[in-house]
Amino acid sequence: MATFVLMTKLTPAALYDRRKTGHDWKKRVETLCPGIRWVAHYALLGPYDFMDIYDAPDQETAFRVSLLSREHGALSAESWPATSYETFLPIAEAVEGTKG
Repeated sequence: MATFVLMTKLTPAALYDRRKTGHDWKKRVETLCPGIRWVAHYALLGPYDFMDIYDAPDQETAFRVSLLSREHGALSAESWPATSYETFLPIAEAVEGTKG
């Protein structure tokens, strides 16, 4: 499973009846994107309205999550691949070892 961060900015109209709209979106994502596991969901201040962290079986599934978000009122929806810091450190150390 790969981890992704979904950054979503909604249209002003999509902010109304957010509980129902959000529930409908989540249900549709879980139906059309089998194998997804939600890790966290945050409302934000700043250029994005929401951030979701989720695990998906593959990149194709992450594309579907973003597209479904756009279909349900998101002005923009970006799924970014993410890795834990513990996984990142050996990658960074391997790159450091190539300096010279």
